[in-house]
Amino acid sequence: MKRFGLALYFFIFSISSSMAQQLIVEPSADSSWPVDLSWWKRNNLRVMQCNLPAYEAGLNVDLLIEDLQKFSVNTLIINGGGIMAFYPTELDFQYTNPYMQPNMLGDVIEKCHKNNIRVITRFDFSRFHESIFDKHPDWAYISPNGERIINDDMYVASINAPYVQEKSIEIVKELINKYPVDGIFINMPGYSTRNVYEDLYFGIDQNAFDRKRFSDFSGGLSIPSKEDPGDPVFMKYQDFKKYTADDWMQKIHKAVKVHNPDIAICTYMEKYVDIIRHESQTNSLPYWPYMSYDNVTNTSCSQPNHIVSNASIQQISFRSRFNAIEPEETAIRLYENLAAGSGLDMSLMGDFRQYEDERNFKTWEKIYGLHKKYEPYFGKYASAAEICVISPAYWPGGVSGQEYKGIQLMLKEAHLQYDIIHFEQIATLREKIEKYKLIIIPDIPNLSDSSITVLSQACSNGTAIIATNKTLHDKPEALLNLFGAKIIETQEDGFGYYLSPDNKELFTLFRQQTLLFWRYNLGFYDLSNADDQYLPIYTPGRPGPPEKTGGHEPTGFFAMGAKKHVKGKAAILPLNLGRLYFIHGYEQHKNILLDIISWIFPTGYDLVQTNAPERVEVVLQKFTENVAQNVGLPNDEDGLMLHLTNLTGFSGNTYFKPIPIPDIQFKIKCTFPPRAIYSMTTGVTVPHNWREGYLEFSIPRLNDFEGLVIKKQI
Repeated sequence: MKRFGLALYFFIFSISSSMAQQLIVEPSADSSWPVDLSWWKRNNLRVMQCNLPAYEAGLNVDLLIEDLQKFSVNTLIINGGGIMAFYPTELDFQYTNPYMQPNMLGDVIEKCHKNNIRVITRFDFSRFHESIFDKHPDWAYISPNGERIINDDMYVASINAPYVQEKSIEIVKELINKYPVDGIFINMPGYSTRNVYEDLYFGIDQNAFDRKRFSDFSGGLSIPSKEDPGDPVFMKYQDFKKYTADDWMQKIHKAVKVHNPDIAICTYMEKYVDIIRHESQTNSLPYWPYMSYDNVTNTSCSQPNHIVSNASIQQISFRSRFNAIEPEETAIRLYENLAAGSGLDMSLMGDFRQYEDERNFKTWEKIYGLHKKYEPYFGKYASAAEICVISPAYWPGGVSGQEYKGIQLMLKEAHLQYDIIHFEQIATLREKIEKYKLIIIPDIPNLSDSSITVLSQACSNGTAIIATNKTLHDKPEALLNLFGAKIIETQEDGFGYYLSPDNKELFTLFRQQTLLFWRYNLGFYDLSNADDQYLPIYTPGRPGPPEKTGGHEPTGFFAMGAKKHVKGKAAILPLNLGRLYFIHGYEQHKNILLDIISWIFPTGYDLVQTNAPERVEVVLQKFTENVAQNVGLPNDEDGLMLHLTNLTGFSGNTYFKPIPIPDIQFKIKCTFPPRAIYSMTTGVTVPHNWREGYLEFSIPRLNDFEGLVIKKQI
């Protein structure tokens, strides 16, 4: 009987597996894509960047190809020129790698192309060799104190001097004329104020070419010597930096595209590029496990006409290049890239042979192989999110970055789906902004008048808005009109104060609490022009031994005000709510936001309902199969993709193996009765029930990842 039961199980499983495989389409062959579609626009990148030290220029090309195929790589980034040429250059202003092998780069490109691997060559014009400096010291950076930034025998370049403005273009032209490259990658574009490799600050570049160009740009002003946001001249200099950096990229773009429009331009900037590069790095505490989702979503939502490639930086730091991050962290980064709608991208030192830290190799092989197998189900997504977080920067840091990350952390742990849009793109993306049901603005003091108009109109039309900390601090009129708030005083460190969630109809998660501790920024605002005031602020009282403590009294101020508009509401919390949760992690501070979301956007939790633990990242996307015949179709034709990434192994400091989780149940909004739900990890279909616009199913076990293809009926 047992044998019969086991045989029956395997028979049913094999039928289920066979039928399930018929649901999944094969990736399109290279030759089947439309010839007028630039190759990078397929958004199916599996990138490996091999940052070769000078002495590895003699690498074994055949072994490199073997390794790239093992890892299912379809795009290689490798050294080209700039700091040093990895090919025979004829330009006297480009230093040649002393270990350069004349045929290496050509052989890499030829053999990669034979194996359907594209090659992007890396350029770095941030530095040049001392032999060039000796002839042209006026091309180099110089600090306000007359210092140079030097790494060994390499001098940091000044962006407005001839090396960057003219010679870099000639270097790019030389290489793309010599070799049939598929793309160029510009490393470290822009201005330098510090030696990033040694973390030493030097200040604003005072090079004569910079001074002259800034004077012309500003109508005679002198370059400031200090970075002071309160100085109008410095703010003008910020505009100058953006203008000149974009102008240089435009020159690169023109030179490349005149030669061959099918050469992709890739760098960290937004204008005049085809692929916007970003990086997930381990460079700040607390660690940010959602960095890849953050990077890709922030960039792709803000720059929807670009492809985004977010590199997982293998090294722990610039000073620890030969020690890799943990495999579990690498896996999370790569899975998040896919969930957010990008491809895969790794950056490592050297090639793969005699590598100093091989612990990640199996992880790369597994996840790159997954993407190769299921390529049609990645990269052609439309967001299902009804919530949008406004970001303070593409590379957010400091206090505002902590506020921003803390807000995201709250949403992630509640499994709330959200997009991210850079604050400077609000007006540009007006139609997109107006479709969200809730917009969260974390600590963005200054918005343009056009952005404020878009947000105000969206709120009048029914979009809810929640803002935290010093949002609109520099726009008092907008602060009053949108939130009914006036700034009276700001307490930079509110340690000792308390908030009272006394309204239990709104703050339903605080039945057993009357006072919540506070620290960091706490704004005392006049909220008399708001329609509602919540969270009364209590004084610090008397610090001291138990016998003397107490005396906490209402200040008369509130930590939350809400103003009604025609159809929507706008709520302001003038305090570091996100930062406090990001740093200290007390769930009560997260619950403040979650209760406000329930109140201001009552259906916000309906999209994805699950019993998954907080450390399971849930990302729901609409998709169209990313195959050649679907080019030009909307990105929501074929169904839904549900990505699950298991972060239970992340302790806050260490990335351990994730804990397997049994029986995760889901109820998600779904406008169609699915043909099937297919599991990428098991290769079989998942039983489900669809009724009245909701889809219910469960997953027997989640290990590190699951991708569920929820397909529409044919």
